[in-house]
Amino acid sequence: MTIPQQRTRYAAFERRLGRSLLGQLRRSWRHASLALLSLLVGYFLSQNLMSLLLVRVPGGRSAVVFTLVLAMELLVRLRTRAVRGEETPLVWVMLDNLRLGTTYSAVLEAFKLGT
Repeated sequence: MTIPQQRTRYAAFERRLGRSLLGQLRRSWRHASLALLSLLVGYFLSQNLMSLLLVRVPGGRSAVVFTLVLAMELLVRLRTRAVRGEETPLVWVMLDNLRLGTTYSAVLEAFKLGT
């Protein structure tokens, strides 16, 4: 005899997470490879642009990081307004992975610089 699971927010979160993970496995290889490529491209572009802009921008590191954070916040707000359904389109997944790669690159650069 199994005990029925209560309807809690945590149980709903578990169901959404399980559906999301299974959805990633069911998608095509093209979807997964484009998502991974966009993550790596975001990291690569951010590393190169940040090293270039840190030297050339008059405000220095503060201006570059502020602009980067502002762009990332704008992208998140646009995505939450545009994507309302359960299934996220590939374009938004790629933009989100570009954002994640960029953020990871900025955090890694901050640890390397010790700031």
